Amino acid sequence: MRSALKARDELTTSTLRMALAAVGTAEVAGKVKRELTDDEVLAVLTKEAKKRREAATAFADAGRAEQAAKESAEGEVLDRYLPKQLSDAELTELVSGALAAGGFTGAQMGPAMKAAQAAVAGQAEGGRVAAEVRRQLGL
Repeated sequence: MRSALKARDELTTSTLRMALAAVGTAEVAGKVKRELTDDEVLAVLTKEAKKRREAATAFADAGRAEQAAKESAEGEVLDRYLPKQLSDAELTELVSGALAAGGFTGAQMGPAMKAAQAAVAGQAEGGRVAAEVRRQLGL
């Protein structure tokens, strides 16, 4: 944040301020204010990045290219602070390992997703993980 302010990088500064505000809101959610763990902070940042991607798509579909570009740029700034996403091959390998370890079959989507999400550990979006689990279970 400090280096973005010194460099007068308005996009990075505003995006980081937005991210810090989201983390602060998550800290005070609930009955008692608490400090978030690193995993919880990553979850908040992932959620904010997903919001930016969805907003960019919505703006692009509505013909508002300038606003879509701004949302995409904010998403790219947030992606710098998130773990690297798994490739499709790596995701396939992790999901197949998790499904084999649990012995899951076609009708067990819920437990299979829980095992797959634990194996992936936030390195891929839930939609991608769910699609891969469905594919491997034959659903």
